[in-house]
Amino acid sequence: MLLPSSGPELLLPRPPLLLLSCVTLLLLSQAADAKRDLKSACSTCQQITDNFNKGFDRTAKQNFGGGNTAWEERKLSKYETSEIRLMEIVEGLCESSSFECNRMLEEHEDHFETWWFKRKTKHPDLHKWFCVETIKVCCPKGTFGPDCNDCVGGSDRPCHGNGRCDGDGTRGGDGKCSCDHGYQGEFCLDCIDGYFSEVRNDTFSLCTECHSSCKTCSEATNQGCDECKDGWEEDDQEACVDVNECSKDSSPCKEDEYCLNTEGSYSCKACDKVCSGCSGAGPDKCQTCASGYEDTEGTCTDIDECSQPELVCAEEHQQCVNTKGSYTCICSSGYEEQDGQCVQTPEKVEESEASETTTGEHGEL
Repeated sequence: MLLPSSGPELLLPRPPLLLLSCVTLLLLSQAADAKRDLKSACSTCQQITDNFNKGFDRTAKQNFGGGNTAWEERKLSKYETSEIRLMEIVEGLCESSSFECNRMLEEHEDHFETWWFKRKTKHPDLHKWFCVETIKVCCPKGTFGPDCNDCVGGSDRPCHGNGRCDGDGTRGGDGKCSCDHGYQGEFCLDCIDGYFSEVRNDTFSLCTECHSSCKTCSEATNQGCDECKDGWEEDDQEACVDVNECSKDSSPCKEDEYCLNTEGSYSCKACDKVCSGCSGAGPDKCQTCASGYEDTEGTCTDIDECSQPELVCAEEHQQCVNTKGSYTCICSSGYEEQDGQCVQTPEKVEESEASETTTGEHGEL
């Protein structure tokens, strides 16, 4: 038996997965930008109030600058509380290129007049009155977010004194702790590897660095290691001591290098160029001398091949020039090399021929 149809189904198009992902990323990006803007707004306000305080100090000893200052202050008002002084200070609050600063100043300039003439005595802290309580772009130290909630660990010691609270002092951030080096965890009370808790309770932690030989430890000496670092090993007293990699039967370095031990490691240094293998730096640490050098009382020195009894530059018109570790054969003065032979230069040939001609002519005389 066929059931009656309920009518055609209404099929709604489903958004592609890629589109949903893009929308999600856009929303997350906008949220991140909003948090940055909240932090930036507080930073701009802090800059304005800091510059105001600097301007206030700068104008402390000024006056109206007219011809009769005493009369002006008596009849008009004192310069130190005057609108003229306020305007001089306000003019120097923002750089002309700072858009955010000038926008905030233009939007809230009337608040400076209110504070200057009516609130300054009762609220001497301009940053607190203006940035925190009036335009509400900042929070008191140790608090964060739109409602100025306490940072982790409390507003007196954010992150228990061992880190920085995200958004601290602003209307932005999420209040999470970025721990100082040596500390970790949500509350910055735990120690990272290489540090141990010297003092620890629910609200305070002091992480002290382990000895350089320890990976983890319970105290600051090399006997307090729970585990040795690579390059260190336990001795008979259960202390972590350096492994001397250079004392092993086979050197970890190449043939033309020597091993230099360091704490927890080693390095390979190039042998002196006069050496063929070496045990250390310098020509006196060679295992054998390199070609062109000889052992002279324990030190490898250059062989002067040019002073040997057997000639090394035996071709005609050649002379020997000694170099470090070797020698070179060059043609004597007035000769040049051609196809491996030293031949007289054209100038010398012409001079020789001219000399012979002159001699012949004189002989006829």
